[in-house]
Amino acid sequence: MFSILWGIVVVLIAFWGLGLALHIAGNLIHVVLVLAIALAIYNFFKARDV
Repeated sequence: MFSILWGIVVVLIAFWGLGLALHIAGNLIHVVLVLAIALAIYNFFKARDV
């Protein structure tokens, strides 16, 4: 499960970078970035508890 969530984080950040470079979807890209960062932080703290 851990690697799947990290894969999602990487894909979301990649889409954010692509959208920022090509000016696609406006503010939606920033929402996706926030979701990716939130998942990364969640995984970081969850991994520390184990």
